[in-house]
Amino acid sequence: MPYLDSVEELLEAKEGEHVQFKEAKNRFDFGEAARCCCALANDGGGKLVFGISDKRPRSVVGSRAFEQPERTRMGLIDKLKINVDFQLFTYEEKRVLVFDVKSRPIGLPILYEGVAWIYDGDTLKEMPEEKRRKIYEEIGTDFSGKICDGATIKDLDETAIEAFRAKWIEKSGNKKLATRSKEQILIDCGAMTDAGVTYAALILFGKSEALVRFLPQAEIIFEYRSSEASGPANQREEFKSGFFTCYDRIWELVNLRNDKQHYQEGFFVFDISTFNERVVREAILNAVSHRNYQFGGSIFVRQYRDRLVVESPGGLPFGITLDNILDRQLPRNRRIAEILSLCGMVERSGQGMNLMFELSVQEAKPLPDFTGTDDFFVSVTLNGLILDKAMLSVIHRISDKFTEPMLSTEDFLAIDALYHERPLDEKMLSRLGRLTEMGIVEHIGRKKYVLARSLYAATGKTGVHTRHVGLDRDTNKELLLKHIRANNAVGTPFKELQQVLPGLDRNQIRVLMRELRAEGRVFSEGTTSATRWYASK
Repeated sequence: MPYLDSVEELLEAKEGEHVQFKEAKNRFDFGEAARCCCALANDGGGKLVFGISDKRPRSVVGSRAFEQPERTRMGLIDKLKINVDFQLFTYEEKRVLVFDVKSRPIGLPILYEGVAWIYDGDTLKEMPEEKRRKIYEEIGTDFSGKICDGATIKDLDETAIEAFRAKWIEKSGNKKLATRSKEQILIDCGAMTDAGVTYAALILFGKSEALVRFLPQAEIIFEYRSSEASGPANQREEFKSGFFTCYDRIWELVNLRNDKQHYQEGFFVFDISTFNERVVREAILNAVSHRNYQFGGSIFVRQYRDRLVVESPGGLPFGITLDNILDRQLPRNRRIAEILSLCGMVERSGQGMNLMFELSVQEAKPLPDFTGTDDFFVSVTLNGLILDKAMLSVIHRISDKFTEPMLSTEDFLAIDALYHERPLDEKMLSRLGRLTEMGIVEHIGRKKYVLARSLYAATGKTGVHTRHVGLDRDTNKELLLKHIRANNAVGTPFKELQQVLPGLDRNQIRVLMRELRAEGRVFSEGTTSATRWYASK
């Protein structure tokens, strides 16, 4: 679907599976909006537009629906378990709200209240069973959902099952789960069927002897190394048992050597752990959910003083690349992902990967590094040292100004790139308009942006802001002067100056021209629309 980033483009867009228009002048039902977004996600993603008529020729009618769009966005994410963003436009003093819905993960339909919705023309309907089967077949057979011949419920660890039950009750609030038998819990979550015990059950709940017998490669190895030197690790533990028996222990081992880094702002001193618990746990959960259990080899968690490396066999899942890893999700082991989702340990939409990037930016640390990932292994390095403590002041200033979680992953990545003066990719660039409206970013000419002066002031780096703005201002003045000189024989009308710098409005160009005149570099003749500009001799 082409990217639509203006009201004018929306007015010309074709309504169908990827764009849906709702006038909604006063209000709109949340459940209906959720069904619309569910259908858009199942059809590859798209936009739900409020405040534009659905019949051609379209017109902007304005909408008061969802006056707190961030709260609605979070509600949609919670109900659909899929990425949703929003944009707000003011067009001819009328409000237009657009929810941008990401595509469903490969191999998984999106459900709302148990129904997978799709669009048939402009009509919402339940997805046919045949289409659902085709979606499930997109990634082939789910190994974790297969029955392990010879395995029985006696091969599963009761402690692991009870740990899962407790987390499921906490996540769902369904206290009736506490009264169900162990067998019923396993059936309800899909770990066991009438045909027997699945490989997912063994991986998550299996006893040590059962894993050694049926799936010996399903182990996690933790190592701590105090240096880069080869040879035996300073500490090593091997976990050949169900994931629910060792999940907390792995974090305990990491946390044993988790140094604190101190950051002071004014009179307050903050401690930031080298290894963020949520980031580490998400990296390990990703490895368990996505590794190829039919490959030999183990999951390795290698901790060094300043970084942690998680390696898992099997390469990235089909259709996932390092370029789209934040936008597309594909659980290689669907049954494992569904069980972990039930107890709140992972989101079906892959929000964990986004969270890893967001928290890295918020703690001013390097982004997760996938160097070393190939067709046979996925390697992610979590660098724990703070890159620039001044960046933490920027994040704190933004957090103080916006109490609600209003920023998306792309917002954080754009802020990080602007601060570190790195190029912005297309997705980051698309966020700059909204960040400018929020006062986090300033538009300084053409397609150039810089963090707001107040944010640089929080870091004591207002000179950096001045340098960005000043250099751009001088460049723009030179471009104007060059054009005026080229036409000095006849003079240059003001409207031509606007063509030289189309990214600036009339007032910005007037300011530049006043500065050039004050410097004695240009002069004007005539008045009003007949005014022409000339370069001084």
